[in-house]
Amino acid sequence: MTAFWTEPDYDDHELVQLVHDRASGLTAIFAIHSSHLGPGAGGTRFWHYPDPKDAMRDALRLSRGMSYKNAMAGLPMGGGKAVILADENRNKTPEMLAAFGDAVDALGGRYVTAEDVGISEADMVAVAARTRHVSGLPAAGDDAAGGDPGPFTAMGIYHGIKAAVRHKLGKDSVAGIHIAIQGTGSVGGGVAKLLARDGANLTLSDINEDRAAALALELDAETASADAIMGVACDVFSPNALGAILDDAGIARLEAPIVAGGANNQLARAHHGAMLAERGILYAPDYVINAGGIISVTLEHLCREHGDHCDINEVRQRLAQIPERLEEIWQQSDSTGVSPDVVADRMAQKLIGR
Repeated sequence: MTAFWTEPDYDDHELVQLVHDRASGLTAIFAIHSSHLGPGAGGTRFWHYPDPKDAMRDALRLSRGMSYKNAMAGLPMGGGKAVILADENRNKTPEMLAAFGDAVDALGGRYVTAEDVGISEADMVAVAARTRHVSGLPAAGDDAAGGDPGPFTAMGIYHGIKAAVRHKLGKDSVAGIHIAIQGTGSVGGGVAKLLARDGANLTLSDINEDRAAALALELDAETASADAIMGVACDVFSPNALGAILDDAGIARLEAPIVAGGANNQLARAHHGAMLAERGILYAPDYVINAGGIISVTLEHLCREHGDHCDINEVRQRLAQIPERLEEIWQQSDSTGVSPDVVADRMAQKLIGR
């Protein structure tokens, strides 16, 4: 693994740490991008990386994205991320989770973790046995925030897609709007169900073809292969899988006037936001539209720290503010000619003092 400070995604991060625990087999990377607004907060990703450099790249990019996401969501948290390097079989043991919890605790509260790809609510419960700097734990009642952040992320994206349709297409409803959804896991599947409820026409795709097919049958939707979904002619392309898909080739394939989805770091490189704008494609900056999950886990964590009850209605109220932030970005983009991703980045950078 090369020196992290030579990586193109290194952005004056405050902390980058490699942890290896021989006894449990844990290898993890912690990255804290900014603590200007509070401790670094962001989920833990459990993933197999054939090239370890990709794990470092993820940690750097995702932690920076969390700085921007938390700032734009008005949360008193900085940006952090953890990546656990899984083996080819994605073996995950209690000993590994315990060692990870100890590593989080050793940071002394500089980083607060929660679920991300490959990590479940039960995993967070196991980590919580070793550290209090964890969130995404089971809710203390039906009216309390907590638990899997995926449904809250999905709800925020749903609100954001409706805002994009209103801004770009001038329609107040998604009824009859054709939306192609890439990824049908916890987030993408949740988005699909919410949109189907409103009468949207859906095309679904997932690397797990059986999962996509089952959801399509449930929602009376179409399916497309993982290779074909970006080229589907539709009104909205909603990426909800892994990031960096909006590169030169991906953008050239798009047949949609809107890109709005929950995948992190959708733009492969900075110039790809301008490339979308040049094609007349409205882009919803990912860390703004997908903030629902971090809103939930942050409010849960803050309430637990102060011994308060966190009402789930406060989470819902904050989710409903996502379209307002997107509209502000799009209006500024329209008036200045600066692409939405750059407008959002400048807003976020100002909030975190950069």
